[in-house]
Amino acid sequence: MWKNPWGYKEGFIICGGLLTVGALWQLIIGSCSLTFLSYPVNVVSLLVYVAVLVIVYVFFRKRTLIRWMSSYFAAVTGMIALTVLVVLMGLIRQLPSSHLLQADTSNGLGFSYMLSSCPFVLLFFWFITLLGMTILRRLMHVRWWDIPFLCNHLGLFIALIGAILGSADMQRLKMTTQVGKAEWRAMNEYKEVVELPLAVELRDFMIEEYPPKLMLIDNETGRIVPQGRPVSLFLEEEFDRGALLDWQVELIERLPEAASVATEDTVKFVAFHSTGATYAVYVKALNVRTNERREGWVSCGSFLFPYKALRLNQHLSLIMPDREPRKFTSDVIVYTESGFRKEAVIEVNHPLEIQGWKIYLLSYDEEKGRWSDTSIFELVKDPWLPVVYTGIWMMIVGAICMFSLTRKRKEELG
Repeated sequence: MWKNPWGYKEGFIICGGLLTVGALWQLIIGSCSLTFLSYPVNVVSLLVYVAVLVIVYVFFRKRTLIRWMSSYFAAVTGMIALTVLVVLMGLIRQLPSSHLLQADTSNGLGFSYMLSSCPFVLLFFWFITLLGMTILRRLMHVRWWDIPFLCNHLGLFIALIGAILGSADMQRLKMTTQVGKAEWRAMNEYKEVVELPLAVELRDFMIEEYPPKLMLIDNETGRIVPQGRPVSLFLEEEFDRGALLDWQVELIERLPEAASVATEDTVKFVAFHSTGATYAVYVKALNVRTNERREGWVSCGSFLFPYKALRLNQHLSLIMPDREPRKFTSDVIVYTESGFRKEAVIEVNHPLEIQGWKIYLLSYDEEKGRWSDTSIFELVKDPWLPVVYTGIWMMIVGAICMFSLTRKRKEELG
């Protein structure tokens, strides 16, 4: 071991050493937060890093360590070590970075916030350095058939560098807006108020809901029955009767927009076409085994009116759970500092892109439901994303070129 040429053993020992150093660093000093790598520090750091790589390779490429760093022995061992940590990141629940400020610096190895864990940062830096050395080695003696190799490796280098250096510049904010009001302030993950160069005015919020449904609950526990395999009846337009376990349910009256009215001995529902209206149905229920009969109103309620259940017997009641949203959208106007104005309808997974920002519809006032006058947006800006995309496209081009050259050689040989 440690005799020229180096192989896998030396690679695993170096990776193990980096893990050990990173673990001690984590335990003694604390996490390796990269928040300081914001513009322009990240650009300067990148230029210095690339310059050092080039200088080291040009003047010391004949040294055993530098020559080994551009070999597949180093690449394989570095990739395996980094992959192990990535797998751990997938197995261990990752906490938001906002928790990092509250965490004890000596609390374990930081695997709950892997991207700020010192062992991960050191191994990532080592892998990037090996990748850079491999690219420089091929560039020193480049030939036209090396183009796929360079596209793949240089693309990976650019994508990883862009992702790590851009993490400090990325902004992920949450904005709460109300109908008729323009909002230009948002909250970051540390609950700090951030003023934005754009404002969002909510004009209207719209929601499409699934048909309401009827279910049975246990009067003592309040749990849906049968537990684990609940049954339900969807009150679609054509519904008039159905069965829930031993109970036959018949729909007598349906009020999609209703209000509850208290009488002397009960509660009834009447049509109410205004804000806060609830969905209510009048049903008759018959138990086919005991011949018990019950009838009355059932409603899911709203922020204005309480829900209404129909007690069937000592053990069961018929209820209507809150309606589930099928689709919700927000009609907005976005204003920018330059005077630009854009009208758009934003829905889940269909963000609005404007001046480098992506505006996602995140949520709404769930208590008010369909009557919500509030929309919650997530605003994301990642100025380094084009750099990452460039690296990915280079890898795709490299893969296509490699496939084409391999096929051409097979045809020439065949």
